[in-house]
Amino acid sequence: MKKIVVLAKQVPDTANVTGDAMKPDGTVNRAALPAIFNPEDLNALEMGLSIGRKLGFEVHVVTMGPPKAVEILKHALYMGADHVRLISDRRFAAADTLATSYVLSEAVKKLGEVQLVLAGRQAIDGDTAQVGPQVAEKIDFNQITYVTQLKEVAADHIVVERDGETRSETIRTGFPVLLTVTAAANTPRFPNAARMLRFFRAGLESDFSKEELETAEPAGWVIPVWTLDSMGLDPARCGLNGSPTKVHKIKSITLKGTDLQLFEGNKAGIQELVQNIVKDYVEVER
Repeated sequence: MKKIVVLAKQVPDTANVTGDAMKPDGTVNRAALPAIFNPEDLNALEMGLSIGRKLGFEVHVVTMGPPKAVEILKHALYMGADHVRLISDRRFAAADTLATSYVLSEAVKKLGEVQLVLAGRQAIDGDTAQVGPQVAEKIDFNQITYVTQLKEVAADHIVVERDGETRSETIRTGFPVLLTVTAAANTPRFPNAARMLRFFRAGLESDFSKEELETAEPAGWVIPVWTLDSMGLDPARCGLNGSPTKVHKIKSITLKGTDLQLFEGNKAGIQELVQNIVKDYVEVER
């Protein structure tokens, strides 16, 4: 069956970031922050579910992360995803966008028969907006970034609107294609109560005893885990080894108000404003 793959990420809640959120090696101390479903990935999932329902495609959600990332996969099941997979291995830790896109692109290839890949425009913990485009390059898919609206869905094409920075663009594309989706594209649906009752016990194989697995596997509660070895990946391209990007330092910045100055809306007031700007921000060589 043809597939839609949604790339999701569990991210630290950046509303609570402090200087303690960084390890000495320059990587994020995720244990110090609460974890959430990356917001724009929820928009991507909503679009995937909408397209999948109209075209009869299976919706698969894939995330790369530690075992606790299973929580966003359960959320995806509650929303309506057909299948979910966790990509997890200690050797994937501290991956930058290059290493992450390598692993995710190989997962898409492994799934096979993928017609559409969807991802949030960017993750709130990095804000790079690079993973989606890098995955598209590695799997040789056309790509449309910054999608703000799904306008038309047909068996052989879709029409979307994207934010072109200076203007909106309407683009028609055939399959296969990768889209990155913004928060403006839709409003993600709430989890379905019936699916919550069905999958609330879902988890990793290690979460179940041998006796429980006899019930859990037929019920679809066991979430598959793909590792570096099971995917046959190159260790040199994964995790810290495959990540040329290095973070030097994270700072906790607090914006504070300063003195308020009012200037008259006339020529004299404008001259005074310009003089203040020059005095405060421009270094004059003498």
